[in-house]
Amino acid sequence: MSQESSHYYVPAPSAYPIVGSTALLFMGFGAALTMNKMELGYGLLAIGFAILIYMCFAWFGTVARESESGKYNADVDKSFRWGMSWFILSEVMFFCAFFGALFYMRVFSLPWLAEESTILGNPDVWGAYEAVWPTDGPGEHEAFTPMGAWGLPAINTLILLTSGVTCTLAHWALKENRRDALKKWLLATIFLGVLFLGLQGYEYVHAYNDLNLKMTTGAYGSTFFMLTGFHGFHVTLGAIMLIVIYFRCAAGHFTPEHHFGFEGVAWYWHFVDVVWLGLFIFVYLM
Repeated sequence: MSQESSHYYVPAPSAYPIVGSTALLFMGFGAALTMNKMELGYGLLAIGFAILIYMCFAWFGTVARESESGKYNADVDKSFRWGMSWFILSEVMFFCAFFGALFYMRVFSLPWLAEESTILGNPDVWGAYEAVWPTDGPGEHEAFTPMGAWGLPAINTLILLTSGVTCTLAHWALKENRRDALKKWLLATIFLGVLFLGLQGYEYVHAYNDLNLKMTTGAYGSTFFMLTGFHGFHVTLGAIMLIVIYFRCAAGHFTPEHHFGFEGVAWYWHFVDVVWLGLFIFVYLM
């Protein structure tokens, strides 16, 4: 890396935001048409994703080149840290909304439904409803089996926590300028993340085929798949980030003193680890 700039770097006007907006426009129309079973939607979705992938490669590549050329000084680094901190806070609030919905259903909705069932006293309306979690709501529904905590979910918890350890070891190796160890631990983190996603996919197949647990299985099914599904989406994004960082490390990017690109991704990975602990406790265990 060249010598650090003494000025706060302000990039030139860029076309990438409008390129990204165009991608989202295609994806939005494509998703709407696809949900209405119109074949044009699939083509629009493909175009949108292609434009988005192009934008990510081009824009991130520009930022990496700017960083490696020494244009980012300590003040720019501080801006990046604040930006990533606020981004992760927004993700925390995102998951808080879903955890809040789960709390509301379990603590408030179940007693209210049980009370209404007692007041009405009409089995044709409510059936023999009991305020016990997990539930798919009052009325007659298909039987289902809730997902247990032990077995595959516990294994996935161990895998994700281990990936947090390997990510930290990669960070230590970078700060000590041990490039081989850095790449080794990064690869281990990526492998564990991909393994987690594969096992979660297997868990979903098991839930559908063997437990009759689906998105349509009332409150329990919808909250289970929304919380674990969105977490899986975030793990996927984190794994993609780690792969990008691995190739940057292999290309000789980052130094022990300047490596916020790595740190930002590490922060995000530890964030998904912590969220999973909350999911394991409140979705699987309790």
